[in-house]
Amino acid sequence: MVRAVADRAFVPTRNTLEEIGDMIILTGKTVVSALRPPYPYGGEFVSQFLFALKLCWFPLLVTTLVASYAAPGLQAANFLILFGALDRMGGFFVLAVIREFAPIFCGIIVAGVAGTAICADLGARKIREELDALQVLGVDPVKNLVVPRFLALMLVTGLFDVFAIFAGLAGGLLANAVNGGASGHFFATFLANANTTDLWGSVVKCTLYGAVTAIVCCYKGMTASGGAEGVGRAVNQAVVMTFLLIAATDYVFTQTLLATHPEINIIR
Repeated sequence: MVRAVADRAFVPTRNTLEEIGDMIILTGKTVVSALRPPYPYGGEFVSQFLFALKLCWFPLLVTTLVASYAAPGLQAANFLILFGALDRMGGFFVLAVIREFAPIFCGIIVAGVAGTAICADLGARKIREELDALQVLGVDPVKNLVVPRFLALMLVTGLFDVFAIFAGLAGGLLANAVNGGASGHFFATFLANANTTDLWGSVVKCTLYGAVTAIVCCYKGMTASGGAEGVGRAVNQAVVMTFLLIAATDYVFTQTLLATHPEINIIR
């Protein structure tokens, strides 16, 4: 009885740790393949970049604008009005949008839209034994399939982060205006608190989310089994694992950034 319970608890943990180890190995192979010539994946890279750009830009725009207006915008405005400090909204949005909301929304949207499509595509190829056929022909699946998707998602999430920051600020300005705040006060406190560390930290963190999404979704797709049902299961697992790893990456990166740049802890 005790052994059965222990096995039920241990086996999933062991499998998860093995998958994380395999993903780390895949990350190393991907980085080495991306740097080592030749570079035959240019066309695939452009194709995947445009594919992610076309699928994700509108959901990201709507999500960031609405969420920034509703969650931090209206809630923060109601709180600041109690203290007669509505002019501090701009400084708050440096923390809310640039440091957290914009990167998190980018990571979630790209993982949920582009990442699932990548996982399903590679999973279908695995089920049809196309990946095995490529290896038989001497074509490296990592260099020709994983690397272009890895680079494309990193680039598109980094660009989307800047796009999400502007959308989030638009939501903040709208919430500020609805509550009778002056846009001049909003931008004054925003510019007083924002700095280049916040901006590059946000972009780098978002780029890491793209790398995590690409590795997890490619790994899950390339290891799918069990027919169409197995592909669907791999997609579900990829989304859940990507979200968890994005949260872990966010925690580690934010703590590291705050520790190495203590000046950004000061709210002016």
